[in-house]
Amino acid sequence: MSYKLEYRTICFGVDSASRLPTQGIEGTFFIPSYQRGYRWTADEVTKLLDDIWESAGQRYSLQPIVVKSLGTGAWELIDGQQRLTTLWLLLRFMNKGEPRYHLEYQTRAGSQAYLRELDAAQAEENIDYFHMHQAYATIAGWFANKMGLQYQQFLVDEMFRFLSTSVRIIWYEVPENEEPIPLFTRLNQGRIPLTDAELLKAVLLSKVQEKHPGRETEIAAQWDGIERDLQRPDVWAFVTGQAAAQGRVTLQHGTRIDLLFDTLAKKPATGAPAYHTFDQLRPQAEGDSLAFWAKVEALHAQILGWFEEPLWHNKIGFLVTCGLSLQAIFDLAQGQGKKAFDNALTSRIKATLNTRADDLDGTLHYENSSHKVTLQRLLLLFNIEVRRDRFPFKEHVGATWSLEHIHAQNAQDLIRAEQWETWLAEHRQALSDIRATGNMAAIDPLLADINAATPHLHTKQFGLEEFKALAGRVLVELNDGVEEEADHSIANLALLSLGANAALSNAVFEVKRSKVLAMDRRGDYIPAATRNVFLKYYAPAYRLQPHFWGDADKDAYLREIKKKLAAYLQ
Repeated sequence: MSYKLEYRTICFGVDSASRLPTQGIEGTFFIPSYQRGYRWTADEVTKLLDDIWESAGQRYSLQPIVVKSLGTGAWELIDGQQRLTTLWLLLRFMNKGEPRYHLEYQTRAGSQAYLRELDAAQAEENIDYFHMHQAYATIAGWFANKMGLQYQQFLVDEMFRFLSTSVRIIWYEVPENEEPIPLFTRLNQGRIPLTDAELLKAVLLSKVQEKHPGRETEIAAQWDGIERDLQRPDVWAFVTGQAAAQGRVTLQHGTRIDLLFDTLAKKPATGAPAYHTFDQLRPQAEGDSLAFWAKVEALHAQILGWFEEPLWHNKIGFLVTCGLSLQAIFDLAQGQGKKAFDNALTSRIKATLNTRADDLDGTLHYENSSHKVTLQRLLLLFNIEVRRDRFPFKEHVGATWSLEHIHAQNAQDLIRAEQWETWLAEHRQALSDIRATGNMAAIDPLLADINAATPHLHTKQFGLEEFKALAGRVLVELNDGVEEEADHSIANLALLSLGANAALSNAVFEVKRSKVLAMDRRGDYIPAATRNVFLKYYAPAYRLQPHFWGDADKDAYLREIKKKLAAYLQ
């Protein structure tokens, strides 16, 4: 295996931790014709300087440079031209001796000379010259303004110390048979950087080959197997709360196995520096490499164990969907037996909901924006508890979910003739379905009035007041003859995808029931408890009214929610 991955400080110095000499960057870096010239602006240059200064002498890795050996200390620079050029300009400004590395250009020989001269008079002659000159001016301005001119020498000395001891470049040397142009294209299409996992794989396999010859092939195969497991949409949704995005990896993780490494490295959810995971785990991968790999395999096995066990699958999947990280779940499981771990998950769910059983009687309200998240979580957990097997989190995370009124007693938001026409057509069908059951006395006159009004909906003869009056009669009839206020409690709410919710808005129970069943028949994903609601699953047999959603239905539904969620309510 001919590739090489290591750290190199920018300058030769002494490592601040080991007190051993550091290997700095040296040699000639050849920039081939397939690469564009130097293009960093003041923003990128300032960001690099800030990152170096804010590292404050702690170990800190800049993004990798990717090279291919040309022999005798010469390298083809596949990726990293912008960083190495900026660092060269920084070293020149600090004037601590001649940099130990040089840049040469296949097709832009003048750029090499200009990099040394930085003549302001020539800066406008060439786009490369312009950006090099601007970068040098940005560096000079940063040192002048960061702490004031009186402290500039102190700033130079400190920055040089960091570059000589603690700030490092990740040196990635590819095999001699590697084709550089395809690799350059992959790294630069959409700026796809080398991931922590790719860098760790290079360290791990090279060390295993060195210390345990032959085992590297076995570990590479196991690595691919772990990646395949995590590529499964159902496993990925369970462990991350993220959709599979048509088989593509997420932006957060270049490969799925990165999730395991981030967990072992305890990577913060936000604010972690670049290559935090690689920096944390590299010593383990370089040290007892087989023991390190055993940790990765153990975490992978633990995830699959949780995934396969329905009870833990559902509890962990719910917590992850609510925002708890795999790392937090992993920490929760450490040193715990099965029963203690299960109890810990239940306690965490209870803390996440932070809801008393009495709150379900009306305290939680749909129109209170601060209550909506809690209501959604309660109904998600109810849908999970309704199932006796593993909940399909891949279906849930693949769509935006929202709260839907089971019975909407409100047509007041409809103000256009097109809306009236759709609403009356849907509710006329519901009235016709009820009429077919034999209840005709009040429905026949109402159907006649709807039919009489329909031709006039787009004329001046029919306005908002006429629609409100007709809609009010329809709503009373479709509420079993009772006029009621809108109900925003959990007893009148169900969980549906945003698209399904939009299709059902402002409709009464019978209209929604018909549409939900049609969605279910054509294979749309309907959460189990939501489907049960519109099938009247929770209604008492002696009060069964298939076309209406009344108080008896709400009471039975609420009792079932409280029963299923009893272990998780305060």
